[in-house]
Amino acid sequence: GGGLGPSNISNDIHSPSLYPSHITGSAQDLYVIGVQEGCPNRQEWQNRLQLTLGHRYVLLHSAAHGVLYLSLFIRRDLVWFCSEVECATVTTRFFPLIKTKGAVAASFTFFGTSFLFINAHFAAGDSKVKQRIQNYEKIIKDLHRFDEVFWFGDFNFRLSKSRSEVDSILENLPENDMSSLLQYDQLSEEVTKGSIFKGFKEGEIHFRPTYRFNIGSDDYDTSKKQRTPSYTDRVMYKSRNQDDIHVLKYGSCSLMRQSDHKPVFGLFEVLIKPGNRQTSDASTSARKHGSDASACVLQPQLTEGHVFDNVTVTSAGRLARALTSSPQARPLLRVLAHILALKLHACLLTIA
Repeated sequence: GGGLGPSNISNDIHSPSLYPSHITGSAQDLYVIGVQEGCPNRQEWQNRLQLTLGHRYVLLHSAAHGVLYLSLFIRRDLVWFCSEVECATVTTRFFPLIKTKGAVAASFTFFGTSFLFINAHFAAGDSKVKQRIQNYEKIIKDLHRFDEVFWFGDFNFRLSKSRSEVDSILENLPENDMSSLLQYDQLSEEVTKGSIFKGFKEGEIHFRPTYRFNIGSDDYDTSKKQRTPSYTDRVMYKSRNQDDIHVLKYGSCSLMRQSDHKPVFGLFEVLIKPGNRQTSDASTSARKHGSDASACVLQPQLTEGHVFDNVTVTSAGRLARALTSSPQARPLLRVLAHILALKLHACLLTIA
């Protein structure tokens, strides 16, 4: 699953050094991290994420639905301009207490633009296309209320070819040209039919299938089941205004071998609408996760006509604590009620 996106991490903790440099090496404004099969020690996972992102970021919000985790980190100087985060969960299992499939979502408003981030895990199995569409339909209610929607996770759609046929295509695949594989992608086929993700877009896929690998290696499944390599992990996006979201990068974390999936990430630039400055509800959320507001938020001093540029968002797992220390917050002398333009760079990571 705008730093990191969808991923299944099972019982292991990913090493932050294995994420591509454009996720952790360049300063983003917002990181959204979704995990579909989280490790039992969620606090340790969150601590690792906080350590990786560093003291410039605070935990805006984190939520969970069983083993699905969703975390939002934002630059500490921007938290002052976010509304309070709201979250919701949906289970798609027949028995509601079994929380391994479904979705966890979080929404907030940043200046005049409302965001919704959904981390989902759909039904598994090569033939369960109908069930996956039903999972989608159960989750999709009320999406129209938001300006920008990012939906990512382990959607479990497969390639409609046998293992031997896919292996043959992979052996002769031109570098960065996945069209010969994607013509058999179940998700692309259903999107074209209009049966799922209506109005959503996806970045161009120039990476190899992210499922299923032998854990600890780069070899596709060699077990008795010989599962067909597939693009199960995706990042989809939808905007109320057509040109608000631009894809900067869409790829996979190919060096990560702790799971049978390779995490997928998206890096996005989002145009933010003018709007009223939000109150400090978000700093209240940050305080609940471990820090005094005065230590969490370095309040910026804005003047009339100030324009933010190069603001970034990212998606993938679940986060830990907010900052434990930071420079003493300065009084806010003047706050701009309306801004003219804001570009938000969003990176979404889905870890299946």
